[in-house]
Amino acid sequence: MKKSIISLITFFIFLFNVTYASSTIPVWSSTTKRTNDLAVKTVAENKNPLGLTCGGAVLIEQNSGNVLYDHNMHEKLRPASVTKVMSILLIMEALDNGKIKLSDKIPCSEEAASMGGSQIWLNTTEELTVEEMLKAICIVSANDCVVAMADYLEGSQDAFVKKMNLKAEQLGMKDTTFKNCHGIDEDGHLTSAYDIALMSKELLSKHPEIKKYTTIYMDTLRNGQSQLVNTNKLVKNYNGCTGLKTGSTSIALYNLSASATRDNLSLIAVVMKGNTSQERFNEAKKLLDYGFSNYQYVNISNKDDFAGICKIKNGVIPEINVVHKDNYGVVMPKSKDSQTENKIEIYESANAPISKGDKLGTANFYYDKKLIGSIDLVASESVDKYTFSKITKKIYSEWFKLLR
Repeated sequence: MKKSIISLITFFIFLFNVTYASSTIPVWSSTTKRTNDLAVKTVAENKNPLGLTCGGAVLIEQNSGNVLYDHNMHEKLRPASVTKVMSILLIMEALDNGKIKLSDKIPCSEEAASMGGSQIWLNTTEELTVEEMLKAICIVSANDCVVAMADYLEGSQDAFVKKMNLKAEQLGMKDTTFKNCHGIDEDGHLTSAYDIALMSKELLSKHPEIKKYTTIYMDTLRNGQSQLVNTNKLVKNYNGCTGLKTGSTSIALYNLSASATRDNLSLIAVVMKGNTSQERFNEAKKLLDYGFSNYQYVNISNKDDFAGICKIKNGVIPEINVVHKDNYGVVMPKSKDSQTENKIEIYESANAPISKGDKLGTANFYYDKKLIGSIDLVASESVDKYTFSKITKKIYSEWFKLLR
């Protein structure tokens, strides 16, 4: 027994005194092949196989933002009430950060009450909840409600518009300048189909709860006295439609940001400067039909999937499991039979302490030998570092076990 205790002490002293350096050399890898194709290819520039007649249009995949169809997508045009996508986005952010609640009562300012265009005829003696305001904005594109929200959140429409432009800059909306929060024609109030797709993506991806309102076709306010019918007719007649926003003026003509999801594939189609209301819906349908007919979403990895083992040095345990940090998928054409590869690279070793979620490698995804994306591989659990006190405690623990 004395010999065993001496051996145990010698082992722990050796473990404590040897120093290591972390290595990033991959020593474990596997390849997974799938018979699918990647959809990152845009329709050839200046081509319009769908025969769209609108001023500008784009089709993107919602999660990745990949452009699947481009028709003058950077042409600067008047957005009309599609402007409200950005206004709604800022309202949703205010809800998320606790600045407002859905149940908060919002007063009607003089400016809001004086608005023309589409509205629900607010007056300055009236208050609606944030939720009621969102319904009116999303369903009937109420100008009075969006201005009331802008005044409430930032003190004035001008201050709110500054936030709109700041957010547009943050999202990379290089074709956009907002002059108001509602979309009534104003010189210099311009954006593009691509930029509308960017802000629509941000709204739907970061605030999916907005679909609670954008998918309503008919509703009421004021105890049933005010009827609401969605200006976006696709909500009623297009399978999988999730929204999003219409807009029209005599100068801007007819605009639409239309979103839909089928079989885990989420698409956003933007049509600007359609000649008629029906044309914008028809061309949005063409884009969405094109996307759903030609592309599919393929899941490649799942969060917490096992990826391999990493050795831990100076740790209370010698190794831990490494897992995928996030879900990962790609958009692929349905018509081809190509292969993707999943190549996993895990650090040879890492020094303790390790926290759950610490990066310990990378999973790289390839299509036709070209890198199409990557995600981190992370520690599945935390590992403490051995200290002298922990080694001593461990020695005594093992010693007493041997004495029993």
